[in-house]
Parts: sequence; structure tokens; C-alpha cells
Amino acid sequence: MMQTRLSKPQEPINPAALSMPSATTEVAPDSEALNQEQQRELRVYLEQGLPLSPRPYQEIAARLNTSETQVLEQIRHWQQQSLIRRLGLVVKHRQLGYCANAMVVWDIRDQDVNRIAGQLSARPEVSLCYQRPRRLPHWTYNLFCMIHGKDREAVLKQINLLTRELGLSHINKDVLFSYKAFKQQGARYSQRKQTDDRA
Repeated sequence: MMQTRLSKPQEPINPAALSMPSATTEVAPDSEALNQEQQRELRVYLEQGLPLSPRPYQEIAARLNTSETQVLEQIRHWQQQSLIRRLGLVVKHRQLGYCANAMVVWDIRDQDVNRIAGQLSARPEVSLCYQRPRRLPHWTYNLFCMIHGKDREAVLKQINLLTRELGLSHINKDVLFSYKAFKQQGARYSQRKQTDDRA
């Protein structure tokens, strides 16, 4: 099971940073740049997910009528510009039997959030951890972490152990188990309607 861990609370995404830079500044000088249409298509393909292929970037390159090297250069350049932070898997954990999924919400002093988030993120049972603003007066929690498991009792034991070992017993928290998954996919930013035209 893939786990995503953050070394610090996630920062909000700046939508302006997602706009596509011009083609002339996209790739290294010794590579031929993808044109704007190819860049747009590449972004759509990446958002849809890599093809299940031994050479997924080569397959995408063929669709774009370009080379695998150009595709990789473009992605590398977007990473250098922080337009892409990382490429990862979206695991449909319920289909793997992980149906006892708990969001643990913590009310942590603001000055302690980074330190405790780092501790939680380093734990293997925590699949993601992020900070959100409090919504006072009713919602006092500001740090969230997710723990996936196959049964609730095991997940609650993990949470109790984690709480004890990290010395967080004095911190107010709540455990929210999910009941239903409505949607599970990576982030989508392209305005064009995405269709599965990869076949």
C-alpha cells in the first residue's frame, strides 16, 4: 500500500502557479521544446494517470508525436519550476480491503504544529498529514492525519499506541471513521473535459 507522508503540514496550492509557462522557456536549450498544444495534452495525460506500460512516457510521447526524452525534459522542467511537486499513485484502498479508515483530528497549539506534524508524518501507519485552519467556535481541530486499516479495533489500537508513544495524550483529538468513498483520484486542473482516450 502506498503511503504519502509529509515532512510538514501541506501548504495551500496557488492556482496561479498551475498556469502553463510559455513554450520557449519550457525545456533545456539543447532539447526541442514541446509546443503549447503538446504541453496542454501532456498535462491532461499526466492528470489521467500514466499508462500501464513498461515505458509509459514513451507511450505518451507517441501520442504527442514527440520523443520520450522531450516528454521527460518537460516534466523535469515543470518539477524544477514547482508546477509538479511529485508524481505518485492513487491506491483504491477499499478495493484492497482497507475499509476501516480513520481521520484523526487534533487540536494542537499553533507553535507545536510543525513539530508534531513531523512526528506524525514519520509514522508508517499515518498515510497523510496536513494542517487546516480552525473553524471556531465549533471546530477547534487544526491538524489532521489519516490511518487506514482493515478493522476498526486494529486502527483504534494504532491510534492509542501512536498517541502514547508520541506523548500526545494530553492533546484533545477525535477519531472520525469514513463510511463511504465518493471519489478517489489525483488532482485535476485541466479545463478540457478529460476522456479516457488512451486506448
